[in-house]
Amino acid sequence: MNFDEFSEFLQTAPKNGALLGIDNGEKNIGIAVSDLTRLIASPQSAVKRGKFGETAAAVFKIFDAKECIAVVVGYPINMDGTSGPSAQAARAFARNLAALRDVPILMADERLSTSAVQRQMIDADVSRKNRAIKVDSAAAAFVLQGVLDRLRG
Repeated sequence: MNFDEFSEFLQTAPKNGALLGIDNGEKNIGIAVSDLTRLIASPQSAVKRGKFGETAAAVFKIFDAKECIAVVVGYPINMDGTSGPSAQAARAFARNLAALRDVPILMADERLSTSAVQRQMIDADVSRKNRAIKVDSAAAAFVLQGVLDRLRG
């Protein structure tokens, strides 16, 4: 089940359980997971992008280990609301995940999430090397936290 609308996701997704957040990067898939009460999103290790089957298996391994019940995929639409190549890649990734397992998947607007995370890391004096390693998972946590905040509001 793939959702573009938050309200549809709310009506269909289970009310309790952890959510898995995904930032669909070019080289890595950033992963974040919420706690079971859906208060806090925590970055996990990124999954190296490879053949889709292997990448999806690694994502679902984390999904199962953390007892997740739904997936939130960052949807990098352009600032003017149009869909570019990155957004199309994220949608294809979500569609392919849904073909493997019947779980609710929400496409969540992630405009400027990576920029915001990089700015926070620079402000925290994180080295360029460490930023490169952690930015995908931190961006996934940023997007997932936005969804968690909307769920509570």
